[in-house]
Amino acid sequence: MKNQLFGLFIRLVFISVTYSFTACNTNKEEGNTELEKVDLTYASGFTISRGNNFWELEVTQAWSGADKIFTYLVLEENAEKPAGNFDAIIQLPVEKIILTSTTHIPHLDMLNSTEKLIAFPNLNLISSENTWRQIDAGRVEDLGSGPSANTEMVIDLAPDWIMISTLGDDLKYLDLLAQAEIPAVINGEYVEQHPLGRAEWVKFTGVLLGKYEEAKAVFEEVEKDYLEAEKLSDSIIDSLRPTVLSGVLYQDIWYAPGSESWGANILQNAGGNYIFSDQKGTGSAQLNYEFVIENALEADFWIGSADFSDLETMGNAEPRYKAFRAFKSGNVFSYTQKRGRAGGLEYFELGYMRPDLILKDLIKILHPNLLPAYELYFYQQLDAKK
Repeated sequence: MKNQLFGLFIRLVFISVTYSFTACNTNKEEGNTELEKVDLTYASGFTISRGNNFWELEVTQAWSGADKIFTYLVLEENAEKPAGNFDAIIQLPVEKIILTSTTHIPHLDMLNSTEKLIAFPNLNLISSENTWRQIDAGRVEDLGSGPSANTEMVIDLAPDWIMISTLGDDLKYLDLLAQAEIPAVINGEYVEQHPLGRAEWVKFTGVLLGKYEEAKAVFEEVEKDYLEAEKLSDSIIDSLRPTVLSGVLYQDIWYAPGSESWGANILQNAGGNYIFSDQKGTGSAQLNYEFVIENALEADFWIGSADFSDLETMGNAEPRYKAFRAFKSGNVFSYTQKRGRAGGLEYFELGYMRPDLILKDLIKILHPNLLPAYELYFYQQLDAKK
């Protein structure tokens, strides 16, 4: 499990604000059908358009560098199909769905639709207690290591739709699912680099569930909390921003968030001075140990240190960690405070839907006087020993 979670860290890494939602009245013609585009504020990887008793979703960034646009039609009950070609057609209402990433589980919980989940790959990764109640009741099938490992089961379960994450290998099964008339929709949320951009994908799921208005309200509450927290650190002058090291060594390569990544952006919003802010990119920067020592030896904090349980375990696993000032002073924080009953980290499930909680955690760590009554939710300071 530890290696699997570390792999998730490597792939997901450590995690310009526009404040207003404005209605967009741009219409486009598709045959005789008018579509009203629904404005999105932060997400750039998908679009929503509303028609007469139907919705059109476009995934414009299914993965980093994707040049194909995927188009999905969502029909209201008893609606007629408009003209056009679609990669999948979903008929509302939906009762049975399959997800393939833990990051999509909170969408169901927050939209009161947990009971619609009928299957998931590797149930032990799930943290949601709502979902575990469904699992305990025998209502959720385990697909194994991924839908690709049991595509026949997916087809036999005949879900109203299955959501595919582009971080895995499941894209190659899209044609097979299409032949079986299983609507498969791609979720490319991981491409988003604004902390609120990824959370805004709840609207995408909301349309697929026939709950767009509920999804909009859920997101706006998260956005409100995030922006209010961000304001707390906006006025911090540069000289009062503590230096922050992030990442870990893996096979002699130090993996850390690139300066344009989700993780680096949220550190900046929390009032931190990220040591590797000159390492451009939206993914993981791959650095050698000598470079890290030269630049980060005296960093005030170390945030995002994989899933070590305490400093002793961390130092024994990699003795070179002991050289850093943050390690010596005990200012090492990991996202391991909350785990699901089978050991899955809640950070990798709920965190991307609730960046407001992550931001508050980081503000509390770096500037505790700004949130005196707040208690850390995802993060915890590593003790000297267990």
